[in-house]
Parts: sequence; structure tokens; C-alpha cells
Amino acid sequence: MNKRYVEIVVLSDAHLGTYGCHAKELLSYLRQLEIGTLILNGDFIDIWQFKKRYFPTEHLQVIHEVLRFSLSGTRVYYLTGNHDDRLRAFSDFSAGDFHLRDKLEIRIRGKRYWIFHGDIFDASVMYSPWLAKFGAFSYDWIILFNRFINKVRTRLGFSHLSIAGKIKSSVKKAVKYVSDFEQTALRKAIEQKYDYVICGHIHKPQIRTVETSSGSVTYLNSGDWVENLTALEYLDGTWSLFEYKSQNGRTIPAGTFHRAVNGSVNGKSIIFEAPHEAGLQAD
Repeated sequence: MNKRYVEIVVLSDAHLGTYGCHAKELLSYLRQLEIGTLILNGDFIDIWQFKKRYFPTEHLQVIHEVLRFSLSGTRVYYLTGNHDDRLRAFSDFSAGDFHLRDKLEIRIRGKRYWIFHGDIFDASVMYSPWLAKFGAFSYDWIILFNRFINKVRTRLGFSHLSIAGKIKSSVKKAVKYVSDFEQTALRKAIEQKYDYVICGHIHKPQIRTVETSSGSVTYLNSGDWVENLTALEYLDGTWSLFEYKSQNGRTIPAGTFHRAVNGSVNGKSIIFEAPHEAGLQAD
């Protein structure tokens, strides 16, 4: 099979080890790619909900595929999130081309990038972790129920429906939560003079450039592999969102690119300039 080359892939919120994870689709996506740098931006493995009795073969195969990348010349960064926060005890660990970090501060073609999961801007995670864990548990069961509903809808000839997405878009507090998260990330990035900020956490894939009186920044969110099945891809100086599609109940392995970034990085090759991890603090 001819593989598609991508200079950088950023994906997050796979939540391996939960019922909601679309591991089979993620595995299919990864197996089609040849990647220069792979960034797993938090919540890749869901330690919060890890159960010995539930970790299917496809989930293990995804981990194996990531390790295969790291042994085949791909630089792999595993950035920790709130669902895999126990790994933060081992931050700064490196083995060959595999690196465990809490965040990345890098330069690509002279542009400053701030890459982190984003849970540090989530008050429920920082100050009420038990409430956040209860919400994660409930969310996983909603996703499982959603899968059953979509199987029925597919057999009846209807399109898929995102129950979790409907709930989040209709509840004012959820909409405000997403908006507040994005505004905080943008404000902090502009204050610290970053050109790009890349997050995960809120399961809302997006690429947009924001200009304020204090400066401008491009905000990217890689989405998730529970609801949206998306990833960020960088190739030939352009960032794009990859969306894994399905049709008539059958998965289409080749995804579709959406929304290239305005003012993308120039150049056809990527250069990492002195990557380092700076302290990440919330005021």
C-alpha cells in the first residue's frame, strides 16, 4: 500500500481503553501514513477509566503502531493530559525518538509554537477533579449509547447523530465553557508572543487566526477520536484538519482535508529549532 507522507501529525483525545474510542479507525488512519513528527497531545491513553477487563486488541495495536513509528525514524512526542496525568511523574523521559513531555515550545520556520493539552485552563480539572472524573465516566456511557443509536439509524438509512455534540451545543454552560477555554488559550498565547497555539481537551477541532489590539495568533485544536475522528496535519507549509469519514456504515480510510490556515508557514520542509519545554502556568 502506498503511504501518504505528512511532515507533522497532531492528534489528541483518543481515550484508549474506553468504550468511546474509535481505535479501529485510528489504526487505519495511522497505517496509511508516513510521518516525520507525530505529536500525541494528551488523553491518548485514558488512565482515569482504565480497566483490565476492557482493553481490546485494536487499542493495543494503536499503541504498537505508535511505537513502530518511533523505531522507524519518526520523532514521537507524547504530551500528557488530564486523563493520563499520572504520566506527568515521568515527564522529560526520552528513549530514542520517543519523548514524554507535558508541553512543547518549538519553532518551525522561525514561528513560535506553544503545544499542550489544555486541561490547565479547565477549572473543573484543576479544582474539582472528582467532578471531572464523574463527568468523564458519564460521557463514556453517552458515547456508547450513541454508537448503538447510530447503528440503528444506519440500518434505517439515516445519517449518524452525535448525541454528546447535541447536548454540548444546546447547553449554554457547555458552549460558554468551550468559548472561555479558547479565549483563555488565545489570550495567553498572544501575551507570550506565540505565533501558533495547539491544544486538545475540548473535543472541538478547529483552525482559526485571531487578531486583537495586542497581537495575533493562530489557534489549532486537533479534536478527538471519540466523536469527531480528526487530526491536524502539516505539509508543504500548510496546516489542515483531517476528518475521518464513514459512509453507509462503511469507513472510508482516505479522509478529507478541511480549512487550510491563513498565513501558513512558508517553505516545503520543516525545521525544528531548539525545542525546549518552558514552564506552563495559569494565573
